[in-house]
Amino acid sequence: MKAVLLVAGLGTRLRPLTEITPKCLLPIGGKPLLQIWLDKLVASGVQEVLINTHWLSGEVELYIAQIQKRINIAITPFYEPVLLGSGGTLAANRDWLSISRDPFYIIYGDNLCWVDLTEMNHYHCSHDFPFTLGVFRTTNPERCGIVETDRDNVVTSFEEKPAKPKTDIAAAGIYMADRRVFDVFPMVTEKKSAVLDLGFDILPRLIGKMKRFDVGKCIDIGTHASYQKAQQLWQHYNE
Repeated sequence: MKAVLLVAGLGTRLRPLTEITPKCLLPIGGKPLLQIWLDKLVASGVQEVLINTHWLSGEVELYIAQIQKRINIAITPFYEPVLLGSGGTLAANRDWLSISRDPFYIIYGDNLCWVDLTEMNHYHCSHDFPFTLGVFRTTNPERCGIVETDRDNVVTSFEEKPAKPKTDIAAAGIYMADRRVFDVFPMVTEKKSAVLDLGFDILPRLIGKMKRFDVGKCIDIGTHASYQKAQQLWQHYNE
C-alpha cells in the first residue's frame, strides 16, 4: 500500500518558527509532526510513501534520510521547485500511484489527527467508490472545505471555504482513493495554471462518487494559536 504526504507548504502564518524549521518538522510533544504521520502509516501497513517538498526542502530530505534508516517504510521525496498544489502533486505522480489497483492514502501532513488509518482503510474497501473523504466537525466552517452527505454517507455537496457554510462537517485533509480518482482530474487545457488544488479543482468533481469517514479529533497546525492547542491536545490524549 502507498501514501502521499503533502508537506511542502511555506508555513507563513507560523513565522518566525518556520523561518529555519519546515512546518512538518515542528515538534508535537517532542516528536516531529512528520514522524507522527510516518509512524501512523507504518502501523497501518503502508510500505511506500511519497513526500513532497519545497520550502526548506534540504532540511526535510535530511530528516527523511535519517529516519529512513530506522523505520520500516520506503520514503521517496518529491521536490517541487514551484508548488504544484495538492492536486498537482498527485497528477505529477499519477503513474506511481496508478501502477496497481490498491487504494492509497492522501494526507495533508500539517494536520494533527487521532484517526485510525487501518479502520479508514477497512471502510474504504467496504464500498465501491473511488474516494473516501475524511471529515471532522469544525468551529470555523468558513475556513474549511464543507461537506453535505446523504443517509448512506455519500457526499452530496462540497464547497471550499464557503462564505455561508451549510454544515459544520469539514474535510480533514485525510483521504483514501484508488486510481479511478484520476478520471475526474481536469485536463491541462481546462486550467489556465498548472496548479491543481484538491479542494477547489478535484473534490467538487467527485460529488456522488465518494463517501465520508469521520476521523475524530483533528487540528490544522497553521497558526501559533493552533500549534499551541495541538501541543495541549497531544499531552491530554497521550497522558
